[in-house]
Amino acid sequence: MKKIHVAVLGCGYWGKNLIRNVAELGCLYAVCDVSDKLASQFATQYECQAMTYSEILSCKEVDAVMIAAPAEMHYTLASECLKHGKHVFVEKPLALDALEGKQLCDMAKSVNRTLMVGHLLQYHSAYRKAKSMVQQGHLGKLHYVYSNRLSLGKFRQEENSLWSFAPHDISMIMGLIGKVPNSVYATGSCHLHPTIEDITTTHLQFDHGIEAHVHVSWLHPVKEQKLVIIGEKGMLVFDDGQEWDKKLLLYSHEIEWNEGRPLPKKAMPTAIELEQCEPLKCECEHFVQCVAENDSPITDGEEGLNVLKILQAAQKSLKQKVPVSLGCEKSDYFAHETAIIDSGASIGKASKIWHFSHILDKVRLGSSCTIGQNVMIGPNVTVGDKCKIQNNVSLYQGVELGKAVFCGPSCVFTNVKNPRAHVDRSADFSKTIVGDYTTIGANATIVCGIQIGAHAFIGAGAVVTKDVPAHALMVGNPAKQVGWVSHDGECLGSDLKCPRSQRLYAVVNNELICEELV
Repeated sequence: MKKIHVAVLGCGYWGKNLIRNVAELGCLYAVCDVSDKLASQFATQYECQAMTYSEILSCKEVDAVMIAAPAEMHYTLASECLKHGKHVFVEKPLALDALEGKQLCDMAKSVNRTLMVGHLLQYHSAYRKAKSMVQQGHLGKLHYVYSNRLSLGKFRQEENSLWSFAPHDISMIMGLIGKVPNSVYATGSCHLHPTIEDITTTHLQFDHGIEAHVHVSWLHPVKEQKLVIIGEKGMLVFDDGQEWDKKLLLYSHEIEWNEGRPLPKKAMPTAIELEQCEPLKCECEHFVQCVAENDSPITDGEEGLNVLKILQAAQKSLKQKVPVSLGCEKSDYFAHETAIIDSGASIGKASKIWHFSHILDKVRLGSSCTIGQNVMIGPNVTVGDKCKIQNNVSLYQGVELGKAVFCGPSCVFTNVKNPRAHVDRSADFSKTIVGDYTTIGANATIVCGIQIGAHAFIGAGAVVTKDVPAHALMVGNPAKQVGWVSHDGECLGSDLKCPRSQRLYAVVNNELICEELV
């Protein structure tokens, strides 16, 4: 295997462990830290170079970089290392935002470099054995998986227990089940800080009735690191707090039925023989091997991105106290993997929802709609069939779109006429109704509480403050009617004849009437 030269960024709480293991593998080339003194101490101890960050980026001898910096720096450091042609290992989480995580994955592919995330417990021999037993059918059909990661401390002020403790367990559970959950529901409580949860429980729902939960806390009297896997034929318990001969136990319990009632038939546990090795060393060795052999890591960027999506969904659920859907593709509609569709939303057949858009609870989206990038709809919004919502549009509660409405890029709808950040106006939302086949131009603003008639045309940048007649052409700030448009969206001249369809129109009582349709 080709010798790989690795630089470690960060010599602190966790970085020192990476340095030790990479040095034992004979691959440590350089260390880097914001403290030059600390970097020099480790360089002396492990007989490698102490280098600045810019020196590592420009050094051709450095093949790969392992990042053990604060989570808020992960994206910036990883992206810069990838841009400079380095293979990258980054401690969990991959980033703090799914968009940034996706960008890192795309970047790694474009430069053909390894991107690996430090989900350490995937490399624990007890977990690897448990996963192998599940895949080989020793437990039969999986029913439920749960994990407890509990201790007293280390207390954080920059992140809650969910982000600090749960990534490893979410990674293990997805590895066992082999897919991303359909929905996430999280609860938690704050005791040491008014807005940082010390205790969280995250519930995960998968296909085929499989469920899981992750319970984490840094406010617990004793340390517990336990993963329980329940199947129809048996149960596995991975308890990392036990000695090696008791870390993984198989319980071959059976359920007997007596007159329609289930009764447990308990069995003594069987200890599963394990290879005794340090998980971090196995993880570091796996990274170096993947770099040398151009292979994909078990916990590659995509796996890290999926964990990040679950964390974000759980955080959202934690704050809103509702389940959050993670579904990205359905048989009757398409949603990009970065789109978020809340449970309770209804999506019509053949609709398409693109990058980073969010469909909230109780939205009714019609069939054959196209939702562009970075669109937010809801809650309680109705969108008719065949609508096209372009990039960066938000449809707030109170907006109703008819069928085949076109909303141009960055057009704006409001739902309160006199908003104040410190005043709750949720009971004062005004309804805005947009008629069928209407066009709203780019950057137009629709002030709430009005109705826009069918086939109307709102010009780019217009600010609409009052009701709009059907077929009216509106421009300006405030918007004024300057003409009429046909069913095909063509401006009508003095002859009121559509240049596209040749239809003739007439104006009667300030209403446009198509003579062919009378």
